[in-house]
Amino acid sequence: MPMVSRRRLLQSVSAACLTLPALLHERAASAAPGGVPDSWLDVRKAGAAGDGKTIDSNAINKAIDRVAASGGGVVHFPAGTYACYTIRLKSRVALHLDPGATILAASVPPEGLPNGGYDAPEPQGAWEPYQDYGHNHWRNSLIWGEGLHDIAIFGRGLIWGKGLSNGRDVKGDFNVPSLAGGGNKSIALKNCHNVLLRDFSVLEGGWFALLATGVDNLTIDNVLVDTNRDGFDIDCCRNVRISKCTVNSPWDDGICPKSSYALGYARATESVTISDCYVTGNYEMGSVLDGSWKPIPAGAIQRRTGRIKCGTESNGGFKNIAISNCVFDQCSGLALESVDGARCEDITITGITLRGTANCPLFLRLGRRMRGPAGVPVGTLERVIISNITSYDSSPLPSIIAGVPDHPVEDVKISDVLLQQAGGGSAELARRLPPPQEAAYPEPTMFGELPATGFFIRHARNVQMSNVEIQTGKPDARPAFWLQDVSGADFFRLRLPSGPKFALDQVARFRSFGSRGMADVSFEERQSRTF
Repeated sequence: MPMVSRRRLLQSVSAACLTLPALLHERAASAAPGGVPDSWLDVRKAGAAGDGKTIDSNAINKAIDRVAASGGGVVHFPAGTYACYTIRLKSRVALHLDPGATILAASVPPEGLPNGGYDAPEPQGAWEPYQDYGHNHWRNSLIWGEGLHDIAIFGRGLIWGKGLSNGRDVKGDFNVPSLAGGGNKSIALKNCHNVLLRDFSVLEGGWFALLATGVDNLTIDNVLVDTNRDGFDIDCCRNVRISKCTVNSPWDDGICPKSSYALGYARATESVTISDCYVTGNYEMGSVLDGSWKPIPAGAIQRRTGRIKCGTESNGGFKNIAISNCVFDQCSGLALESVDGARCEDITITGITLRGTANCPLFLRLGRRMRGPAGVPVGTLERVIISNITSYDSSPLPSIIAGVPDHPVEDVKISDVLLQQAGGGSAELARRLPPPQEAAYPEPTMFGELPATGFFIRHARNVQMSNVEIQTGKPDARPAFWLQDVSGADFFRLRLPSGPKFALDQVARFRSFGSRGMADVSFEERQSRTF
């Protein structure tokens, strides 16, 4: 049988378009007479026990070093449970997990392991205060790599972060460093390029199932995450493709592009697609992975998160983002946030369904928290297109588009949207003027209860909506749309509940036309009125 060159095999592993069956076929075609190609190294043959008790990370790291020294290849995990502390990736090396193979994050005793365990976190930098502790450190992880290229983790196995911290203390407070010798992330990558993650699952992933910072040419495909904090945090990355993934993350965000200052400078996250994914915050950890789908009992957690969100860390910006054909199930809604000086621009969102939204379906926030170096101006949030959205059984909170004075959210187009809201708002609530909260942490609940059923829009310019329908589960005295300090607002072909349709305060260049049961309204000068 003719041998396939090592270079060709490595190219096949790195290529994001290669499917697992094709890769395994390539492996079989290139097998030596003994049945295993010379560029594949079985971790058991490198000394790993795979019994779930023996710490196998030393043997696995030696296997990675050996494959890297030979020019690259695949470190193979046959079925078994490999208890590990830190595994250090190398360029041109892929990890392949057979079905039945588990990389298990070993536990650390309550007193810590001062002279062993997981790799120590990096020394603190001057920019440490600009983002949470977890975002500033990568090495204290189950699997990590820095400055690497052409790496992959693939196969139908499991990464189980059982022994990892999730960055909270017993009181549930956030941002708590790990114990001495402890780890808090399943996979952490920094300043890498040409990365493929495919087909494996992550259970109980720690603070992050994946923290990717400064990673370019990243493909995440068909990965299932069932976890106790964030799913994927994609921070300061370029050319990212996330597709066909499932993330259950009730206690934090599911898929979360960020643009922090963790690299020591502001770098945009750009050219990102998120497609054909399922995110939820509703199920007990592990029950999505095992197929039992056990809902978390009502009241067991403060809020269900599990969403797709750009932010909160937003120093470098978000550019050229496309989110399509995704399902939100019993979690928070979609969020776009620029609060630390970021330019957030050129974003398209289409084909999204939401059911049982814990807060508002759509949250677009431009604020001035300014968590970063002094002197940075307020950012932007502009050129956003949202279409083909359906939301059922949402909370009483309306969708939110909110800037700050002199810094409006700009150029937002929303079309072909049906929002079924809980309703039930009172006439008193309809008269409420929410506080500005310019520097607050951005969350849909930041303004408290809101005086609208469908959309709350404040400090915005050039907002267009067409073919939008608002429904309410209960009668609601609030207007469907509440606008304040908005210039340029076009509404076409609306279907709205009975009662007031618009409450306008200091609104200019307004048009509403072609809507059922409503007279056309148009004016240019700034007005305040309700109709």
